[in-house]
Amino acid sequence: MEDLTVDSFEFLYSGAVDKIKSHKSNLNLKEELRKLREETNVDSLRQELDKERTKRIDLEQKMNEVLKSRLEDSPPQPPRKQQSPSNNGTAEKQQKEVWSSRLQKWLHERFGVYIEDFRFQPEESTVETEEPLSAKRLTENMRRLKRGARPVTNFLRNLSALSNWHSVYTSAIAFIIYMNAAWHGWAIPMLLFLAILRLSLNYLIARGWRIQWSIVPEVFEPMEPPKEDLTVSEKFQLVLDVAQKAQNLFGKMADVLEKIKNLFMWVQPESTRKLYICLWMAFITSCVMPYKLMGFMMGLYAGIKFFIIDFLFKSCPKLRDKYDTPHIVWNSLPTDPQLKERTNATVSRRVQPLVSRSSLATVPCGVSREEETGRSHSTKKGAFHEIFSLSELERPLAVCENGWRCCLINRDRKMPTDYIRNGVLYVTESYLCFESSSSRSSASKKNKVIKLVDITDIQKYKVLSVLPGSGMGISIATPSTQKPLVFGAMIHRDEAFEAIFTQYMKIMTTTKPPASAEL
Repeated sequence: MEDLTVDSFEFLYSGAVDKIKSHKSNLNLKEELRKLREETNVDSLRQELDKERTKRIDLEQKMNEVLKSRLEDSPPQPPRKQQSPSNNGTAEKQQKEVWSSRLQKWLHERFGVYIEDFRFQPEESTVETEEPLSAKRLTENMRRLKRGARPVTNFLRNLSALSNWHSVYTSAIAFIIYMNAAWHGWAIPMLLFLAILRLSLNYLIARGWRIQWSIVPEVFEPMEPPKEDLTVSEKFQLVLDVAQKAQNLFGKMADVLEKIKNLFMWVQPESTRKLYICLWMAFITSCVMPYKLMGFMMGLYAGIKFFIIDFLFKSCPKLRDKYDTPHIVWNSLPTDPQLKERTNATVSRRVQPLVSRSSLATVPCGVSREEETGRSHSTKKGAFHEIFSLSELERPLAVCENGWRCCLINRDRKMPTDYIRNGVLYVTESYLCFESSSSRSSASKKNKVIKLVDITDIQKYKVLSVLPGSGMGISIATPSTQKPLVFGAMIHRDEAFEAIFTQYMKIMTTTKPPASAEL
């Protein structure tokens, strides 16, 4: 009995001890869990997880909407295989979205600039700054133009030399090679090969090779060093020389353009009719004949025309004037000034009988027509002989009844007002007369009268030799002047020089030169 009581007591004691231990351990776990919650902040982590889930769900919805819109816009496609599970599907959608964004970014980087060019942008009005007029700059630009045009002029000279058979062996070799290439249909490849060869030679020349080949020997003009200090007259004459060259160049260009316009506008029907018939024949031939045969015929004709026909026409001008149809048509085409002269001539022919009758009625009996014209000739400021204090028999020659506009440059004077004078130059049988435009009275001291017999030298005058041509001035030397007088800025300088020099030689051969004097 005692043993049972002891055993039961021990059993109860051990059970109570275990309960106490388990209770203590639960309390310790709860305390540790509470501490862990405080340390890790599980609630905030849960909130962040919930936010990420909502974001992911929103992104999946947007991706689905984008894919649906693209599927609606794209054409129907064949049914695909069975889709993978939901997790793999979302990953594939995300990967497609990444690839599509990369593709859009690449396209925008590559072609976005070009697409923006098509947008309407208002044009910016830029005003180019004009350089002030400078004689040094003008001379430099003339030299640059001359150097830049030299390759083109050399090429044209070489072509002309080939056509003229300047070098017989070179022209014969070129003729044989071209005709052989044209016969076998290799004319265009041959010309392209020559262009490639020329560029290759230019490359070697740029690298320092000395390669020079020309049918016509090149003539290098000596380059005159630029003048640093130019006088007022030299600057003025320089500008006038350049203006004369520009005037002549523009005149030639205007003649070419007006002739082309008049050719196409049926101003001269005979010439335009020939062009009209040729165009119809070329059109019918191009419709009937094959292009290979047509190219073959054109190549042969170009070679024969360039090497043989042009050579014969240049050697025999009479033959060219009679049988060279393009040359005849081009020379017969009128320019606009020529058309105006024709119309004025037609009108004057109609009016001439009436004018002649009225003039005969006004001329008194016993007075010749020459005396009447000489007596009535006058300038804007009065009678000619009164302005220059000459006899009534002195009058301008027929070639200069209205005079030549020019400026007198007296290099003996230092005052600007006396250095350059604008006016009109006349030549009579015995005198050279200059009427100053600034003279107020009829017989002014600013007018100049020079006896032809007093002239010691007469030459054409030019400021700078670098400019092409012979200038626009006439130099007159007399014993009474230290430096020659210069009549510059003359548009018709050559005509004036020829008239003055002819009359001067006529006076010098008929009379002996008296003592030098100037009125």
